[in-house]
Amino acid sequence: MVPVAIVLGGLLVAYAVYSSLGGTFSFDGATHGNPSLVRPVSGTDHILGNPAAPVVIVTYCDFASEYCKGFSDTLDQIAANVGGRGAVAVVFRHFPLSEINRNALAHARAAECAAKIGGNDAFWAFAGLLFNNQPVDPGQYGALAKQANAPGEAFATCYADAANQVDARITADRHNALEVGASGTPYSLILTKGRAPVVVDSAYSYDALKMLVDDALSTATQ
Repeated sequence: MVPVAIVLGGLLVAYAVYSSLGGTFSFDGATHGNPSLVRPVSGTDHILGNPAAPVVIVTYCDFASEYCKGFSDTLDQIAANVGGRGAVAVVFRHFPLSEINRNALAHARAAECAAKIGGNDAFWAFAGLLFNNQPVDPGQYGALAKQANAPGEAFATCYADAANQVDARITADRHNALEVGASGTPYSLILTKGRAPVVVDSAYSYDALKMLVDDALSTATQ
């Protein structure tokens, strides 16, 4: 009976977390969503690489997740090795799991403030610092913002008013994550014009992800 109790306990925890985020959880192992509902990529997104790339990987992640940290490294490799030719871009969208990661929302707010003050480059620099320094305490944000070239005073002002300054963006990202079917992080979609989105529902290895990207590129047109 002990293994059964553990399994049931895990399902109940998953149900509580996902339902609290506004999603619909099914005990048959399926979550309800539609990848085709992914929000179109635009100039307001955090884009790493060529914005006009024929293949775009949209990833919904939580800066407090160790799985997102590992997958972020994989995405960086893809961007450098394949995206360096302008063929692949990476888009980051927020999916903070505050119910299981205490500082998830705070990290998302800080990253958005870095972007608001220092632009796209500052966002990616700050994101890298959050992942590479896990676990990060909010008291470190000022130092990290300085390293990411997001001026301290302006960053502090933004973060102090984050509910009004950046929360709408974070909420929109998380809502879209739920719409497409995400129930955990990382959750990603490979977008190629003329093809249905390809779901990457975990932290794939570099080789596994590159195989999917290469397949997408084989049918992509610039």
